[in-house]
Amino acid sequence: MSTDETPRSGGLQRRSLLIGAVAGAGATGIGAASAAGFSGVLGSSDRPTSDHGDAARHGLQTEPFYGARQAGVATLPQAFSAFIALDLNKGASKDSLRRMLRVLSDDAAALTQGRAPLWDQEPWLAENPSRLTVTFGFGPKVMSLIAAARSPGWLKPLPAFTIDRLQDRWNQGDVLVQLCCDDKLTLAHAQRVLLKDSRSFAAVRWIQDGFRNTVGATVSGQSLRNLFGQVDGTVNPYPGETDHEKVVYGRDGFDPWIENGTSLVLRRIHMNVDTWDEADTPAREDAVGRKLADGAPLTGSQEHDEPDFEAKGPLGFPVIASYSHIRRSRTDNPDEKIFRSVYNYDLPVADASGMSRSGEISGGVSNTGLIFASYQADPVKQFVPIQKRLDEMDMLNTWTVPIGSAVFAIPPGCEEGGFVGDQLF
Repeated sequence: MSTDETPRSGGLQRRSLLIGAVAGAGATGIGAASAAGFSGVLGSSDRPTSDHGDAARHGLQTEPFYGARQAGVATLPQAFSAFIALDLNKGASKDSLRRMLRVLSDDAAALTQGRAPLWDQEPWLAENPSRLTVTFGFGPKVMSLIAAARSPGWLKPLPAFTIDRLQDRWNQGDVLVQLCCDDKLTLAHAQRVLLKDSRSFAAVRWIQDGFRNTVGATVSGQSLRNLFGQVDGTVNPYPGETDHEKVVYGRDGFDPWIENGTSLVLRRIHMNVDTWDEADTPAREDAVGRKLADGAPLTGSQEHDEPDFEAKGPLGFPVIASYSHIRRSRTDNPDEKIFRSVYNYDLPVADASGMSRSGEISGGVSNTGLIFASYQADPVKQFVPIQKRLDEMDMLNTWTVPIGSAVFAIPPGCEEGGFVGDQLF
């Protein structure tokens, strides 16, 4: 699910800089949808570089692991992601959770800085951190074991939506491990190290891999595109803008569940590209409310132009239809905002010769969709109202089907010597 809120006028220059650095951040596309800590633009520190040019320097860039807030939430989005849900073993206890989180935190801290953890059997694969971030989240079972009284009321499944066709294999989980990185090899190595750490404590429930444009693949300032060809990053409360702190970490009416903590709603959204192929460009743009070529609203000429929902066409009908995605995702309530980050997925299929019809989630020549990550202080107050409007009447629902849904509490960061979640023990 995505939203299409009105941007703060003073934030466009900063937004363009942030988007351009890695070809887009956030999402104004399908679905509902680092603060202080940016060093320069990327918020990363440069290690000594070789003579191999920009690619080598970028591969050695790091994002901090230790700090009041976890990296990977407000960090400038990387090219690749892996969202991993773990289910705790039977008999898990507060003490076993503490031990698992300490091991995971120690090894994540090393990997994000380009250092091989103890007992890493391929230490050379950790040498190019490429802005790797590791973010941990807790599901209801974890909170009930370690701090039931502090578990937020919103930490539960989202309400049922009519468009959902959720598959249990993509739902919930006890522990979230979110990996984001600009190099796929580095990410894969980090994933294996951390899963080896956790296998005495938990089993993998699901892994959702995603991708964006790689560094340097698009011109500076161009937003991410999804696999429908849509510009997918128009409006978002970016770090440094007025709304970001309130939206993500809570203030001015939102009480954070814990200081420097937030929440993650993760939605897996199947995109039916076969039936999308049957729609011509005007029909697609009518459904979205934006021009596909550049993301400009149908009433504007540039991506960040403010849509004019009152404008009428030659026959007296609204230029931007009431059922269009950007119209349905709009709200007059300033509290209904989220900070979102979207990754594409495109999986191989066994039989690439068929067709997938409307509402179907299998068949066709591809298995394509979005991994939609939405961060906010309170999902019930911020995410759910937006999704309800999209559920009621969003033309894009013709081509999209949510097939997975999960909600996690994202705890604060930790200091060196501690571990993520230690404030709850």
